[in-house]
Amino acid sequence: MSATWFSGLSVQPGAPAMGEPPLRLFCFPHAGGGSRFYNLWRQRLAPQVVEVCAIVLPGRDGRLLEPPYTRMEPLVSDLVEALRPHLDRPFAFFGHSLGAAVAYETAHRLRQLGLPQPRCLFASGRRAPHSPVPPPFTHQLSDADLVSEVLSLNGLPEKALRRPRALEAILPSLRADYQINDTYLPSAGLRLAFPVYAYAGDDDPLALPVDVAGWRLTTTGAFRVRVFPGDHFYLRDAPPDFATAVLADLREAALLGVAR
Repeated sequence: MSATWFSGLSVQPGAPAMGEPPLRLFCFPHAGGGSRFYNLWRQRLAPQVVEVCAIVLPGRDGRLLEPPYTRMEPLVSDLVEALRPHLDRPFAFFGHSLGAAVAYETAHRLRQLGLPQPRCLFASGRRAPHSPVPPPFTHQLSDADLVSEVLSLNGLPEKALRRPRALEAILPSLRADYQINDTYLPSAGLRLAFPVYAYAGDDDPLALPVDVAGWRLTTTGAFRVRVFPGDHFYLRDAPPDFATAVLADLREAALLGVAR
């Protein structure tokens, strides 16, 4: 059932009901990320007009017992099928880190199938798709080194990663996500035809602003780079300047105007 792929989604397709947000912002998680990362976004991104829908991948949250994906192509193929019933109103994609690549590939697959396209794509905390991930490959690290890598990025609370049961639950999906990232090759072909907004933290060791700016080459539409104070997870809890920027870019992409 497609609803298992989403958190915060109005599961009944069709015209928005009275009081239901008319816009959908599908949020694609970082490696090992779950839907809780986006909980506060629902309060801070104008909830009366933006429905924040977090993508829930196998191997986490309510899908903990499902085997995680390890390659981009089957993930995108299945995700597009889950999205099909929920493209019935204006929508946008927001992807952070690995999620930016998944969102980008999902948009390409929608176009190939002649399905509705997002009004814009937010690519956060990731170098452009044509910039390869440098070795060593993270998914090949030992468990201890993989944990150290995540801790160095401030990706999860240290106390959670130091608990054996938490590690046992987290590591399989985390390693699988890094395997997707390490083996990813971007789609060749036409550029996207809608706005792309590239976001970066000014102290992000994985995606310097100059690397994030390379997303300009992915679209023939409008493009902007925004740089925020912080590390790789500068956007945690949707700080005010970040939330304001997202809403401004949604308006520029004509999302709010179209919905009204």
